[in-house]
Amino acid sequence: MLNPSHPIRSLLAAWWLAMLMVLALPAQAQFRVEISGIGATQLPIAITRFRDEDRSGVAISAIVRADLERSGAFRLAESSGALDERSQPQFADWRGRSADALLSGSVTRLADGRFDVRYKLWDVVKGEDLGGQSLPVAAGDLRLAAHRIADWVHEKLTGERGVNATRIAYVTRAANRYTLRITDADGEGGQTPVVSPQPIISPAWSPDGRRLAYVSFYNGKAEVVVQDVLTGEYRTVASFKGSNSAPAWSPDGKRLAVTLSRDGVSQIYLIDMEGGALRRLTNSNAIDTEAAFSPDGTQVYFVSDRGGGPQVYRVPVEGGTPERVTFQGVYNISPAISPDGRMLAYVNRGNGFRVMVMPLDGSAPPLAVTDTNDDESPSFSPNGRLIIYATRSQGRDVLMTTTLDGKIRTRLLSSGQDVREPAWGPFGR
Repeated sequence: MLNPSHPIRSLLAAWWLAMLMVLALPAQAQFRVEISGIGATQLPIAITRFRDEDRSGVAISAIVRADLERSGAFRLAESSGALDERSQPQFADWRGRSADALLSGSVTRLADGRFDVRYKLWDVVKGEDLGGQSLPVAAGDLRLAAHRIADWVHEKLTGERGVNATRIAYVTRAANRYTLRITDADGEGGQTPVVSPQPIISPAWSPDGRRLAYVSFYNGKAEVVVQDVLTGEYRTVASFKGSNSAPAWSPDGKRLAVTLSRDGVSQIYLIDMEGGALRRLTNSNAIDTEAAFSPDGTQVYFVSDRGGGPQVYRVPVEGGTPERVTFQGVYNISPAISPDGRMLAYVNRGNGFRVMVMPLDGSAPPLAVTDTNDDESPSFSPNGRLIIYATRSQGRDVLMTTTLDGKIRTRLLSSGQDVREPAWGPFGR
């Protein structure tokens, strides 16, 4: 962890980025899930209370329910009843509750103090046992075990990896204390790698999930810092004259794209992890910032006002003539590219600031996927099916997720507190 006296702050040179606010939230905030919208292809699943889960102090079944519902792929069916992984369900009864699948399990304390979490999944329609597992875990890993169960069920029933056992990073503020937090994908649990009396902004995960890049204000100037999530060790990788901001990792994790004003106006540069091999990528008289790599590493997307207002452009990573990507609206910022490279998420200013999603092949027009007006910092889940973003809702600054069609939105509500700058980490935890 950085020393609390270590000052941290982001300095974004682009004039339009003044809209990206860092607002208040104590580090200990806990979240609950609220779902809005109805998906057309949700799979109905019943998840019973796990036998003896109350003795563990963690509501395993409730976490699994929330995880699956948040994904947008599942709808919860009525689930009362006493079952565990050894039960023989009466499938006709569960079909009567409109359940297509059923999950049950148990939690048993072991002699060494760990817990054995067991579960089984059934196909109610076919009356088949779909398997299950036993997860011996320490008490501190019970929430993670619940997330892994949800991911197992998600992949078993959809063929696609779940993202509940991944992590998110976000920024909080309480009084004069700014905190960079790392939590489970549902916003709970986690750790606090950075605490500072100065603002923190632009956290970005390395592709292997071991490091976070962010902007510090060490020694009285804006610098890009890379920190090891496990050990807390950190180093400054960009500390040039002027501002150093908006870090983005290359897919191989060997370099960063950063915004530097060392040569006057803010431009995009590439730099390696030792702070060397600096190469200027954009050359314009405009403000170029907010870089994002394509998943194959061949393109860098960024925001520029070279056309008169901020729009998203892309340029080959080896250099070349930038190509404009966004055309709908006069103000588009904060690009994020889906893991498969097919979709672009960004923030459009129209009647407020809203998250938009568009296919990069031009096969469909941009789609607004939110119903709020102060959205910022969209970030894709590692399976590309969800986007996390920060916004203001009902007088609070909150984190939300949305499916790519905007039909299922989940609010991660704090207890009257505020959160900003979310970044979704990769698989591989």
